Amino acid sequence: GLAAGWWALIRFLLAVADPFHLPGMLFWLMGDLGAVVRTPWWALAVLAILAGLALPLGRSLNVLARGSLQARSMGVPVGRLQPAIHIVAALATASAVTVAGSVGFVGLVIPHLLRLAIGNDQRLLIPAAALAGGGFLVLADTLARTILAPQQLPVGVVTAFLGVPMFLYLLNRRIAR
Repeated sequence: GLAAGWWALIRFLLAVADPFHLPGMLFWLMGDLGAVVRTPWWALAVLAILAGLALPLGRSLNVLARGSLQARSMGVPVGRLQPAIHIVAALATASAVTVAGSVGFVGLVIPHLLRLAIGNDQRLLIPAAALAGGGFLVLADTLARTILAPQQLPVGVVTAFLGVPMFLYLLNRRIAR
């Protein structure tokens, strides 16, 4: 429903776009780090501020993972924490997508793989996921630039090719339990 409506709008914009801008639009839709050198300063500022807000919430998130009732009984302001986390996550995602377009699977797969390796302590998982996600993105971007050199693939295509098998592994592992 909703996704189909947005996709129709995107296709309309592509159909009426200036042919000069069309390749850039398509690359952005598939995820592109090529424009990161022209990153709006405000997007980086938003990400830095959000990281500064998210890190101190790790302890409360650990308690909240046990359930909202237990978190409330331990003094966590669940009614304020949950909306704040949703807002922080939405703004961080919007800032990243503004810069690089749709680069899938990094925020989905990397934290779950890390959770298997280092556990569920959000105080460690949040910064580790940011670092590992960045490292994965650098690897994917390097592959995107070299696989078909001198042509360049959109980095989102590479992250999807790498992320889908990882995601299926995680799903299969969960089903097997």
